[in-house]
This record gives sequence, structure tokens and C-alpha cells, in this order.
Amino acid sequence: MKSEQIKDGVERAPHRALLKACGYTDSEIRRPLIGIANSANTIIPGHVHLNTLAEAVKAGIYMAGGTPVEFGIIGVCDGIAMNHEGMKYSLASRELIADSVEIVAKAHSLDALVMIPNCDKIVPAMLMAAARIDLPTIFISGGPMLAGRDPRTAGRSKIDLITVFEAVGAVKAGRMDEGELTSIENAACPTCGSCAGMFTANSMNCLTEAIGMGLPGNGTIPAVMAARTRLAKQAGMQIMALWEKGITPSQIMTPQAFANALAVDMALGCSTNTVLHMAAIAREAGVPFDLKQINTISGHIPHLCSLSPGGAHHIEDLEYAGGIQAVLKVLTATGRIDLTCITVTGQTVGENIAAARAANPEVIRPLDNPYHATGGLAVLYGNLAPDGCVVKQTAVRPEMLRHQGPARVFESEEEATAAILNGRIKAGDVVVVRYEGPKGGPGMREMLTPTSAIAGMQLDGQVALLTDGRFSGGTRGAAIGHISPEAAQGGPLALVHEADVITIDIPAKQITLQVDEGQMTARRKAWQPPAPKATRGYLARYAAAVGSAAGGAVFE
Repeated sequence: MKSEQIKDGVERAPHRALLKACGYTDSEIRRPLIGIANSANTIIPGHVHLNTLAEAVKAGIYMAGGTPVEFGIIGVCDGIAMNHEGMKYSLASRELIADSVEIVAKAHSLDALVMIPNCDKIVPAMLMAAARIDLPTIFISGGPMLAGRDPRTAGRSKIDLITVFEAVGAVKAGRMDEGELTSIENAACPTCGSCAGMFTANSMNCLTEAIGMGLPGNGTIPAVMAARTRLAKQAGMQIMALWEKGITPSQIMTPQAFANALAVDMALGCSTNTVLHMAAIAREAGVPFDLKQINTISGHIPHLCSLSPGGAHHIEDLEYAGGIQAVLKVLTATGRIDLTCITVTGQTVGENIAAARAANPEVIRPLDNPYHATGGLAVLYGNLAPDGCVVKQTAVRPEMLRHQGPARVFESEEEATAAILNGRIKAGDVVVVRYEGPKGGPGMREMLTPTSAIAGMQLDGQVALLTDGRFSGGTRGAAIGHISPEAAQGGPLALVHEADVITIDIPAKQITLQVDEGQMTARRKAWQPPAPKATRGYLARYAAAVGSAAGGAVFE
């Protein structure tokens, strides 16, 4: 046991005394010490119930012969942090969370870990920490929120948080009154859990299961279901089996497991943020990760699940249709799923999915009847994005897959949002939001407010939005983010002028600024980097350390 370093022998009597001060008995101290990284708090709806799951995990650990030791982890609610300075801290929190888990686990010589995340940056941060520390580790997420019921249809149709964001745009466009907005606001988020669509939190929880680090059901069992509590008990028991067998993340998160997860990503139509996070996790795991593999996998894996924001289904529907294991089962016929990968069940992917089946052919479509012939994400390249940029192509309206229009250039999200809501953006425009990248933001804010306003004003079939920032998993439309190199590093995005023509060709994976190289050279010589937006505190340190979005926006 690694924990012998803090509890065995005469020299460790002071250490044992401190453990006893916490209430642990000699019998408990002699057992393996299993860390529980619990991100519970009372401001994130996906996390308000996590203490209940932590108690279930503890029960499972005790039943299987271990001693649970719990510690807290911070988190940011992206929805609450949206469209103000708070969003600068969201992606930046990922590195802090990963470091925090490492510090506690290493400082106290823990034997194994159970991670209890749920939302956005917390899930990938814990996966990064798991790969870095390489102790036996299992994940049990808080689970998805149930979808709300639309008061405008007497509850016959479903809504979610994105409905509220888009309703704001409808109010600003005069298509909805504030009373109707309030009724939607009151109904959209009816339970605890991560927001109900295939947004970033649920995307990452599903990919955690697909890569093998969560038990079957981790990504899709609703937060309010008793099955979620039972799964937490099972996770507590299973971590002891992983410890006894010496199964660690390095044996699970292999190149083949990443390929499996990316295939599921394409089939589900996950958030564009998964590209950032999978790149960062792969780096910690020592697994090569090239953005071009997104297009390769997407070209072979069709889009089988049309979930909000791109479709009408929600995560609860995916659970009832068979969940992630059923998606993996369907994808086996592509020949792109490695069935030999070991998972936290102690069994292989093939063994896990032996009894799985897709129970609803509309929620999980068969390979011969997909929603789209190619997968959810695409990486575009061109003179505007030499290192690539990312779009959720399955959430783009068909008429916007190819688009050309004049650039409308804004130096911040706030400027762009004001222009959209004040009616200054017209059909055919290409909205450019720059200096919102990892360094320039700093923090690479999500642009859910401007994209939701565009959709709410019914311009998503006529207007594109480009940024070196990023997008919420709830974004739909021709929203192209992660443009790299970012503007703050002198990337081509910094050289775009108002009314420059930009051509977007998603099927061809190309994005082009229609300006000749001579003009670009002159503009590059004249460009001056802007003054840093953060000069003190964590954001200043983050801006100094963070790398390009093309590499996952990790510390260099």
C-alpha cells in the first residue's frame, strides 16, 4: 500500500495520531486509504447532490474493505459564469482542479481514488489528474438533469437551459414577451444534475464511460434516479477490486481507448469542447493526439444520436435507449471500436457490451440510417486558421455548411453581443470575435450568449460566428471556435478588417480569408499586440503559462 508511508512503523506514530484525530480507528487506518475527490457545492446544479453520492461511494468502499477519505474540489458553473468576466475562470479552473487532486493524493500517499465530478471543466480536470497520478481510479459522475417541460405546450414537449438562452434573443427581437420568458425560465431546469442536453458536461461524462474510466451508466443515468446512487455504491466497491488487481489509468486510457472515445464523440455529436479536453487528457496520459484525427474518425463514424442542442432528444432519452454501451455496440460494425480495451469494470469493452442493445432506433439510429453520414465534429484549416479551428457540424443548418460573407469584427464578446441584440448584424454577415483565446481572454470564454442570440433572432441560417474563444456544448449554428493561432499571439484572426470577405466550407474542412498575401504581410507588420487584460492574480499567471487551443490549452 502506498499509504504505508504515512501509517506503518514506529516512525509513523505522529501520522497515525493525526489520522486518529480525524476519528479513524486502528482498524480503518490499517486498510487501504481510498481518496474521494468530491466536487460538491451549493451553487452548481450539477453538484448540489454530490454529497449523497459521496456517502454511497463511502458505503461501497467500506463494504469492500477499504477506508474512504474525502476531500473537496472547486468548480465553476459555466451557465452562471456566462457572458461576464466569470467565464474567464471556467477553462482556467481545469488546471487548478487537476493540480489540486494531484496535491492531495500525493501529499497523503493515498492508495486509490474515486472521482465525483459532473460539470464542464471538472470532469476533464479529474481525468487529467487520474492520468498524471496513475493510481487505481474510478469515476462516478453526478448524472444529467431531467429535461424541463415546455409551458407553452402544456408540457408535451421538452426544453432545457439553451431554450432560456435562445428565448432571450427572441425577446430582444420582439418575438416573445418577458412573461413567456419567465415561464420558460421557471420550467427549463427542473432537477439537479448537469444540464439536460449533449452539452460539455454530459459530453465529457459520456466520454469518460466510453474511454473506460466510468462504469456503464456513468454518462447517462439521470441524477435523480436511485440507479445513480446504486452506481455510486458499485463504484465504491469496484475501486477496491481495481486496487487489488493493480489496474490503473495508464492501462485503461491507451491510444485505442482514446480512439474508442472519439468514435463515440462523433456518433453522439458532442460539444466542441471535447477536442480541447481530450487533447489535454491525452497529453497527461502520454498518448499522441493530432487534431487531424478528428476529421479521420468523423469520416468513418456517422452521427447516430441527435440530442439537444442539435436535436429534440435529451440525455434521459439516451439512457432509456441503451446508453453509451448501446452506442458502442452499434459502432462495432464499423470496425473502429477496439473491443479488447480494459475498463474500470475489470472487463474489456467487448465483455461490457455483450448484452447491450439499442432500444430506440430514433434515439440511437442504426448505421444504415444515421442523422448525418459523418460525425459530429469537424476541424477546419486555412489561411485564417493555420493550426485549425473546430465546428460542431451536425448542429449547423444545411444552408450554412458553405457560407461566404463580410466580416463584422469585434474585439470582445460583449461588443459582439451588443451588436447582435441591437440589430446591427444582418443576413450574410460573418461575426468575428477575437482576443478571447486562452491567452488573449484570458481564459477562452464560451460564446453561448451571442450564438443563442443569433438563433433566438432566427439568424442561425444566415449568419456565421468565428472566434479564437470557444463555445458551449449548447451552441448550435455555424459557430466556429478555437481558431489557432489566436489573435493575441498574432494569429491571422488579428489581421481581419471590417468587411473582409470570409469563406467557410465545412464539408471541405476549409476556412479562408479572401485577402491576398501582400496585404496580409503589410497588416502583420503594422500589428501591435494588445495590452494584457489581466495583470495580477490567477488569470495573469494563467495567461503567461497557457498554450494554444490547438494543443488543448494546457500549461506549457
